[in-house]
This record gives sequence, structure tokens and C-alpha cells, in this order.
Amino acid sequence: MTVTFQDIKDAQLRIAGKVKRTPMLHSHTLSEITGAEVWVKFENFQFTAAFKERGALNRLACLSDDERARGVIAMSAGNHAQGVAYHAALLGIPATIVMPKGTPFTKIEHTRRHGARVIIHGETLNEASEYAQKICRDKNMVFLPPFNDELVIAGQGTIGIEMLEDEPSLDCIIVPVGGGGLIAGVSIAAKAIKPNIEIIGVEPSMYPSMDAAMKNKNDVVCEGQTIAEGIAVKHVGEIPLAIIRELVSEVLPVDEDVMEQAVTLFCNVEKTIAEGAGAAGLAALLAYPKKFKGKKVGIILSGGNIDPRLLASVLTRSLVREQRIVRLRIIGDDRPGLLALVSRVIGETGGNIIEVAHNRLALDVPAKGAEFDIMVESRDAKHTKEIIAALGEAGYPPRPN
Repeated sequence: MTVTFQDIKDAQLRIAGKVKRTPMLHSHTLSEITGAEVWVKFENFQFTAAFKERGALNRLACLSDDERARGVIAMSAGNHAQGVAYHAALLGIPATIVMPKGTPFTKIEHTRRHGARVIIHGETLNEASEYAQKICRDKNMVFLPPFNDELVIAGQGTIGIEMLEDEPSLDCIIVPVGGGGLIAGVSIAAKAIKPNIEIIGVEPSMYPSMDAAMKNKNDVVCEGQTIAEGIAVKHVGEIPLAIIRELVSEVLPVDEDVMEQAVTLFCNVEKTIAEGAGAAGLAALLAYPKKFKGKKVGIILSGGNIDPRLLASVLTRSLVREQRIVRLRIIGDDRPGLLALVSRVIGETGGNIIEVAHNRLALDVPAKGAEFDIMVESRDAKHTKEIIAALGEAGYPPRPN
């Protein structure tokens, strides 16, 4: 392999004191929910809220004086960009970052605040990467790959050392997979320390690029809007792929609804923020409980840079799934006091009305009738059923939406 365990140990010394040694903590509640013994590596505690600082700093620290003077350029949907921008500024190295359209606003702004020049170009990561490499050639800059680089991989691998130092008895480590830099580095470190440990990757179902590459499949479609945009990669790195084929057991696909559930659990249970990609490890535990039941599993919360609006949407959607927020459609006589009557029934059963919308023009409603949707907040699904039953007893049973 092109990256060795010694390379990772060298990287650990190189970045020590400049990148946080993040905590890895046992989660009693997540263990109860998933059936595994869950240990979480909180990489969202880094200054830029993502693990990418490790590889970025290791690569930057190895630049020659001439390369530093020429400046660096990188392509990233966010976390690699922030890692490069932040540490380049600390080292006095000019940095330019190309980010594709659709990159979360929070990641763009944070990258700019760290002092980098940000260019928004391309609809996809590939288009952004091609443009970044063109600028690199034209301006004679140094290109810093997000994952297909030995020094970057070695930097990310320091996570594996820390995880097994904190909990040597881990049976398995689950790693989010995009281009493959993180899982390649972690697998080298973990396998060197504990050869029988199992390394498993997880990627969005919409972007099964690493699984396809491992199985030499060329006809796999990778597209769609995923909340795990940080690992929504169509083409994986050649250097990581060679390592992964040798050391990683498998890469599991996870659907969007499970990713959302994982983000919600990190917020509600661990009281911490995870972006979609950062929650992928927990999503794998939720999607494949039988595979991990009873095992001591380490998961990497790889990043917490989620757009606040997206986080709000994910948390609200979780309330809808749990029937703690429901939309009840009522049809009744269009007469004064009807809404007050329905509201009183909901209030007496402990429900909270969030929103009301009237519709008097629906053709399936009598001309002298009225249809209105009431958005109600309840304690749980059982409480919602009690509200619906009370409305039915009052003569106004909600109809299906």
C-alpha cells in the first residue's frame, strides 16, 4: 500500500497540538436503541466542526517553501474547504477554494471567514474539481485533493489511532464513505493496531460509488439530492480504493429517511449537531441492527456543518413521522362557531393548534360546507389518536389528507 502505519504515526506527531484530540464517548441511549454497544468519536468538536482538518493540515505542513509561496487550491463541498482555509491561514499560505453550486451556505460562509478566496463553479463535484485543476495549472498553484492523496489519507488515519487508544476492545468501526480518504486512513491504523477489527463503510443509497468500485461495477447510477452531500461522490479516489479493497469488509448503503433519523437522534439524544454525512455511521446501525447487535462498535461523527434550515426541516419531519405533528382535515357546516367548537375539542384533549387553513372552494365539499386543515401538535402517536377519537365523538371525524 502507498500509505503505511508509520505515515499515520508521523502525521499524528505533525498535527499534534494544532488539531483537537476529540473525545470518544460511550452512548447508553444509542446502545439501547440500536442493540450494539455504541462508542461515538465526536469529530464535530474540531474547530471547523469536521475531521477534514487532519488531512488538510498534514498535507499543508509538508509543502516546500516554494509551494507555500505559490499558494494552494482545493475543491470541496465544504469540510475539506474549511480545513484547508483555516490551517492555510494559520500557516500564512494563500488559499483558493472552488465549491460547486448547491454547497450549503453555512459551509461557504465559514470557508470565506477563514480567509480563503471562494469560487462557486459547477453543478457537481466533478465539474468543480475540473475547474479547480484548470486554475491550478493556469496560476501555477498547488492542488490539495480532498481524498486521493497519501498525506491526506495519513492525516485522516490519526482518528483510527485515537479510537483504539480510547477503547481497545472495539469489534468494529463504521466509517462514512465519500471519496474514501477517511476510511482508507482509519482502516490502515486500526488494522495495524488490532488486525481482527472489522472496518465497514457506509454511503448514501443515491451514491453507491464505493461499493460499485469495490465490485468493479460500471453501470451504477449515482445521482439525486441527499442530505449527506459531504459524501455524495460519483467517482472515488484510486489511492483509497486500493487500500479499501484490501482492508474494508463492505460498504453499506443507507436510505435518506434513516439518515434523517440519525441526525435527529444525535440532536435529541447526544445533544450535538451532525450533518447528514456525519450521521452516516449511526444510520448504518439503525438500518442494519442484526449485523451489529451485541458488538462493540465505534462510529465517527465526522462533521456537524449542516445548514440550519435543513436541520430545522429534518427535526420537524421527525415530529411528523412520530405523529407528534399532524394535519387533520375537517369538513363541517360553514357556520359561525364551528372552528371554535373544533378548537375546544382539540384543546380539551391537550392538543396544541399550530396552524389553520380554510378551503371553501373544494368541489368535493358541499356548497354550504367548509373544509379546513388544522395542524396539531401532540405528545406522541397515542395522544394523536385520542385527539382524533375526540373529534369523531363530537361529530367531526378528520378525513384522510
